[in-house]
Amino acid sequence: MDSVSSSSFISTFSPKPSLLRHRSSSHLLLRINSAVIEERSPATNPSENNGRRRQTTLPPRKPKKLHNHRNPHTAISSPAKLRPEMNLATALFTTVENVINTFIDPPSRPSVDPKHVLSDNFAPVLDELPPTDCEIIHGALPPSLDGAYIRNGPNPQFLPRGPYHLFDGDGMLHAIRIRRGKATLCSRYVKTYKYNVENKTGAPVMPNVFSGFNGVPASMARGALTAVRVLAGQYNPINGIGLANTSLAFFCNRLFALGESDLPYAVRLTSGGDIETIGRCDFDGKLAMSMTAHPKTDPETGETFAFRYGPVPPFLTFFRFDSAGRKQRDVPVFSMTSPSFLHDFAITKRHAIFAEIQLGMRMNPMDLVFEGGSPVGTDNGKTPRIGVIPRYAGDESEMKWFEVPGFNIIHAINAWDEDDGDSIVLIAPNIMSIEHTLERMDLVHALVEKVKIDLVTGIVTRHPISARNLDFAVVNPDFVGRRSRYIYAAIGDPMPKISGVVKLDVSKGDRDDCTVARRMYGTGCYGGEPFFVARDPGNPEAEEDDGYVVTYVHDEVAGESRFLVMDAKSPELEIVAAVRLPRRVPYGFHGLFVKESDLSKL
Repeated sequence: MDSVSSSSFISTFSPKPSLLRHRSSSHLLLRINSAVIEERSPATNPSENNGRRRQTTLPPRKPKKLHNHRNPHTAISSPAKLRPEMNLATALFTTVENVINTFIDPPSRPSVDPKHVLSDNFAPVLDELPPTDCEIIHGALPPSLDGAYIRNGPNPQFLPRGPYHLFDGDGMLHAIRIRRGKATLCSRYVKTYKYNVENKTGAPVMPNVFSGFNGVPASMARGALTAVRVLAGQYNPINGIGLANTSLAFFCNRLFALGESDLPYAVRLTSGGDIETIGRCDFDGKLAMSMTAHPKTDPETGETFAFRYGPVPPFLTFFRFDSAGRKQRDVPVFSMTSPSFLHDFAITKRHAIFAEIQLGMRMNPMDLVFEGGSPVGTDNGKTPRIGVIPRYAGDESEMKWFEVPGFNIIHAINAWDEDDGDSIVLIAPNIMSIEHTLERMDLVHALVEKVKIDLVTGIVTRHPISARNLDFAVVNPDFVGRRSRYIYAAIGDPMPKISGVVKLDVSKGDRDDCTVARRMYGTGCYGGEPFFVARDPGNPEAEEDDGYVVTYVHDEVAGESRFLVMDAKSPELEIVAAVRLPRRVPYGFHGLFVKESDLSKL
């Protein structure tokens, strides 16, 4: 298509990609279970590569001081603090855990091997970063970006010595605070109960949920060790075991870091751009258990809809918060008869839509005995279903289920009502090989589909809107729950690495590829989930795509991370601003933009 551009992220700034390739001579090497993690210093001026001066559009780099006593917001992060000395009990438990990791359950599969999982820019940063000035190297930051873009993701506090899955790391927030055209970056852990206990102890205490229970012997050994730790008073699971490493949500004038295994953690950004954890939030005691990491807020009513799922009945529970932040009563859904991996859902003006997929808890203990592996797996004999319930339902009596063979979604992009409420349109990436979701993400291909559900006849029709491997997709937040035209999706190359972003127009014909714009980041450069920021938020006359697409991008060769701002209306997703970050930002999961007026409410 003529309107599609494959122009490279690198070529925007330099006529030769090699000008951006320069390894710092100063780096730190750490060993993780025989894997080497390299923590590079920020890249030097690319024009000085190999001692040869070359013409470049990049401004010369300014030397940075390690400490600036006059302005703490410009200081580069200090070295990692020393861990407290272990007491006798902790040393004993750690020794037992090392025996389990070495002899009973070593990291034998790539999906739980730290050498594989924490390679390249998936490796954790070694310490937090206080608010630090950033350098704008291309264009200018638009006034409508005054506020903060914050992205969540896993960053293990301790380098793992045994099995470790990508989903197991402690939550770390990376926030770029923008004000009057200037930017600062801050990276802080979410101070969860788990983080605080282990930080005080000086060693890992709680087991990894996704990688710690591989088969019966490992489950028995780690289960017994966990029980002894609890009895010894090392931690109390009632206070939460979550990581808060998945996403963020702003509702009820509060900002939350989310992970679906625990309650939300309230956080705030200070006026200086620092990140503070306020604490675990139970909404006046009405939210007693976990909550999805993908709540949906209706931009018109201000209500927020959410759910939780679990391994025991009811496997799904639906609930909502009113516009004042008061949690309403639970609606347990017992018609979901087996535990399914329910990561995300969608809402319309009238309904909530859930997907019961083939990924869930492995209920047959003999499978774990003879096959081993994670307790979460696929059930190929199960037929996926879509469940639709009125969003103000008082019970599950009005829940309708529709069998949709081969439809397995992890994320939902958007949904809306059609035909006077008699049908629903759902846009979501369908995972074509669901069995690889947790074990071999590089083999996963997600095909974005447009699904129409006739609530009267029960007929479900589907068609793909792009053949590319796309996920981590978003719409203009003002269009959540109502008909939207444009989608901004990350290109898997393969997942979980993201090589670019595409813009899709879902109003095109059913048999057409809906791609209308594309931006590739360039060789060796990978990004994260895109996010749409409206140029004039709240303006009912504004066009749906009048705004910017923002994300973090990392150059794996130069060891340098950047914040990109792209023009959402441009057929090439033209880069209007690029910010060099003071240190790398590891690949992560989901984020959001919070405008200045909302930050002031925190």
